[in-house]
Amino acid sequence: MSGKNQPKSIAVIGAPIDMGASQRGTLMGPAALRTAGLLTLLDSLGFEVTDHGDLSIAGSTDLADPAPERTNHYREIQRWTRALSRSGYELARSGAMPIFLGGDHSLSMGSVNAMARHWQEAERELFVLWLDAHADYNTPATTLTANMHGMAASFLCGESDLDHLLGEESRASIKPDRLELFGTRSIDKLEKELLRERRVSIADMRQIDEFGVGVLIRRVIDKVSSRNGVLHVSFDVDFLDPGVAPGVGTTVPGGATYREAHLVMEMLHDSGLVRSVDIVELNPFLDERGRTARTVVELIGSLFGQQITDRPTPSNAIAPGE
Repeated sequence: MSGKNQPKSIAVIGAPIDMGASQRGTLMGPAALRTAGLLTLLDSLGFEVTDHGDLSIAGSTDLADPAPERTNHYREIQRWTRALSRSGYELARSGAMPIFLGGDHSLSMGSVNAMARHWQEAERELFVLWLDAHADYNTPATTLTANMHGMAASFLCGESDLDHLLGEESRASIKPDRLELFGTRSIDKLEKELLRERRVSIADMRQIDEFGVGVLIRRVIDKVSSRNGVLHVSFDVDFLDPGVAPGVGTTVPGGATYREAHLVMEMLHDSGLVRSVDIVELNPFLDERGRTARTVVELIGSLFGQQITDRPTPSNAIAPGE
């Protein structure tokens, strides 16, 4: 990545988790991303890439806390959250940039907690860019489905309904004003009320249509830069339009186009702010001969500096003829 002292080493870790969603199959996501060439691409861009394999929760002990109502597969999610929080924190402390391969979006309960803990100790503010068709800001009290991938963002912002999810692990929440929902186009009624109450920033598809992704992602970048913050990108594949990325279990029409998504990633690269990444909700079982996995790898390539041509293309470049 460009400038601002980004790490040149990347630590990749898989989280084959799919019980947080209603549609099974995302546990195959990490393998699909590796098969589509993610690690080879990152290596070709000049990074030192270490693949730490896939995490496992086999042999993990259950905590004694009572499982909250309306939280499907709470125990399994709890084990994954604890494992991801511990592993992600150690990877961040090593100086490498962690990339978490999912798996459904419930993995962010652990990955973002790990990053928030690390950056709190470094006395830097962590911001989270949530590229997703959904807000994922439900709680056990507001959820319509009880699926925990729809509660990930509320957990990382410190909502109290899942206080015991980490057990004795250190919980490091971010303030709601450091969550940036981007590309949102499906929000439940009670969830919307909670988001409004918490004043979470939302760039929905109506705003993207009206103002364009460039203007809106620049606002996020400027906000993080002005506060000397760092950025975690949580990339849900359903951020993309289903016509571009059919391999997800929660498709919502009207998502980001191929070119819009690349512009987001290119501008994030140019900003030099990204320090960690989630890639979630890829379901190879629903894909078309690996098409979605290959698209995701191309987008991550743009996030880490891959360019279509050899000439530099900064986001503020003067267009030809101007």
